[in-house]
Amino acid sequence: MINIVFLESLKTQFSTLSKSQQKIAKYLLDQPQQFAIKSAGEIGKAVGVSETTVIRFCYSLQFNGFSEMQKTVRENLLLPKSSLDQYYSNKLELVNQPHFFTNVMDQDCHNIKRTAEQIDEGQFQKAVHHLIQAKQIFITGLRSSFAAAHWLSFTLGLMRKNVFLYKPDTDDLILTLDRMNDQSVFLAISFHRYLKETVKMAELAKNQGATVIGITDSPVAPISQYADVVLTISQPEKSTLDAMPSLFSLLNALVANVSVQNKEQFEKRKHQYETLDVDHLFCD
Repeated sequence: MINIVFLESLKTQFSTLSKSQQKIAKYLLDQPQQFAIKSAGEIGKAVGVSETTVIRFCYSLQFNGFSEMQKTVRENLLLPKSSLDQYYSNKLELVNQPHFFTNVMDQDCHNIKRTAEQIDEGQFQKAVHHLIQAKQIFITGLRSSFAAAHWLSFTLGLMRKNVFLYKPDTDDLILTLDRMNDQSVFLAISFHRYLKETVKMAELAKNQGATVIGITDSPVAPISQYADVVLTISQPEKSTLDAMPSLFSLLNALVANVSVQNKEQFEKRKHQYETLDVDHLFCD
């Protein structure tokens, strides 16, 4: 979704563009995410024009070059309405329909299916591989992402040892980073509006040699510049709250794959739990 001011500006100038440049403008309007991550040559190839034409298109819109325009597209792509506003707007559309809860859950099912279809399997398998091979795993997610990060650290910790949840309110950042090395994985959950603290920690973890796995909602989200593996949960709108069912489903798929691919470690962990006397901890 492109910011409305940027969108209207482009539409206003559309008629002044050459036919070749109009092809590029239409590509930008239809696929802003692709425009934000592809090179000028790749965009030209996609629409059937030369790389030079793409660069001239940028000049015609008063940019100093392709890089400046692409940066503007990224900034506008990542700055739609607030997550809470988007969440509320989506629910207002359903309020006058019967079976409100069913409709909300149907939306969740649709988003989960959409995410499953769009996840890059190669990136997913890389993430699983790193989660199995790592000597230690550090996980973080703040604000609306904290619940998912907590669940992942707990559940993954049942499958293997040395899984840690970083909590900035109680954990020391410097000491946590000092424990990271090239045998560590740092997994960060970062959704719009992309907390600087999460992104900065990903950068610092990478500097320590850790493999960084980013779970986010856009291929051009800030976390992606430091991530070795990126898993993207694309939503029609930037509603972080609406992304949660898809996020938990993806995390569950990660944990499930780790458990079946790392069967020996899983059996060892299961044996440890079964041999502990925990009857006094549970009612049933």
